[in-house]
Amino acid sequence: MRARFLGKDPQSDIDNRPTLFATDRTDRQTFLVQGWKVTDRDALADVGQVPGHEDIVEVPVEILEMYLAHKEQEAKS
Repeated sequence: MRARFLGKDPQSDIDNRPTLFATDRTDRQTFLVQGWKVTDRDALADVGQVPGHEDIVEVPVEILEMYLAHKEQEAKS
């Protein structure tokens, strides 16, 4: 699997920017999200049990807006 850079959060500092990537999987469309690892106990309790091979990350709304912009661009192609 390869990852194609889509964008970084422009609101975050340079060394700590959540990032969005698209993958080239052929069996389904997926994205990779780099975000802030959630360590807040209350938030993790609200989420519930997370399998060992997964993690919870926090991303700003700008990352989701990048995803929507990507989808709109794809629809025009």
